[in-house]
Amino acid sequence: MQAAVMFGYNDLRVTEMPVPRPGPDEVLIRVQACAICGTDPKIVAHGWPNNPPFGQYIPGHEYAGTIVALGEGIADYQVGDRVAVEPHKGCGHCENCIRGFYTTCLNYGNLAAGHRHYGFTVNGGYAEYAVNHVNTLHRIPESLSFDEATLITTAGTAQYGITRIGGVRVGETVVVSGPGPIGLMAAQLVKAEGAGRVILTGTRQERLDLGVELRAADITINIKKQDVVKEVFSLTNGVGADLVIECAGTAEAAKDAVEFTRKNGRVALIGIYQGDIPINLNKVVQWNMTLAGGKAEGDWSLRRVLPLLADGRVKAGPLITHRFPLREINQGIKTFVGREGGAIKVVIHP
Repeated sequence: MQAAVMFGYNDLRVTEMPVPRPGPDEVLIRVQACAICGTDPKIVAHGWPNNPPFGQYIPGHEYAGTIVALGEGIADYQVGDRVAVEPHKGCGHCENCIRGFYTTCLNYGNLAAGHRHYGFTVNGGYAEYAVNHVNTLHRIPESLSFDEATLITTAGTAQYGITRIGGVRVGETVVVSGPGPIGLMAAQLVKAEGAGRVILTGTRQERLDLGVELRAADITINIKKQDVVKEVFSLTNGVGADLVIECAGTAEAAKDAVEFTRKNGRVALIGIYQGDIPINLNKVVQWNMTLAGGKAEGDWSLRRVLPLLADGRVKAGPLITHRFPLREINQGIKTFVGREGGAIKVVIHP
């Protein structure tokens, strides 16, 4: 098969690799589409802890395709089933996995213990074929294209953050910070789940406008032009937001999220942060706020968002701006990183 293989840092090459064989409780998937996630360029540049050795490592973790072979013990799926995958498969027997927190498995990276992180610690979907454990499969309906199905991990990550903070209460004012793929999914999800008003904040006007076009954002705030803290308080009669979904992943966005949240409000932190984050923790205490992190797509969140994607209440298609064949994956990554042509989500077709 053809696959994009890491031969070193910043050395991703499309080359021939043997087709993997499914073991017990695994299936072989013919990959139809694999979306580029923001983590992928970082893996290409710096690798990942516990990743397979160079010359054998196939990244990519947001993929969908058709089952073409079954390993021993597979009873719930058949050859020909259309599936999307989630990247995390916990060991299944540590305390966290037993409690359902498989994205924070205590045996992370330990293949002998049964842990798998597809595209990270084991091979992923930038290839014509991929092997996945049955626990990571989600059957997709005909109404959802393979390209659209690659975004269920994006939607699932947003949903897990929403779930971790206690969900959306009907009629609440929700601020979604950062109109990237996860933020645009989060805005759609909170709207579908009963938010009264959704305020979308960010720096890229075209992405803010897309939030409105998707009927997810009722109000947008361009933080380059407006003081976001003052604007949120003005829009809420001086009270602040009931719920904030922080997806931007910057220190300033995390700091502002706490500043414009109301007393007894909730903040979900979904972004990936770097360096020191100057959050006013005294305000968190004095205002009785709740903060929660959401690691990836846990709590079976992909299964939760699938019906919303399938019937169009949450839309994935408008977020897909570019498509490339596998042989042009490096151009695809360059397009994604540079946001060339307004790139939001870039999909690779093996």
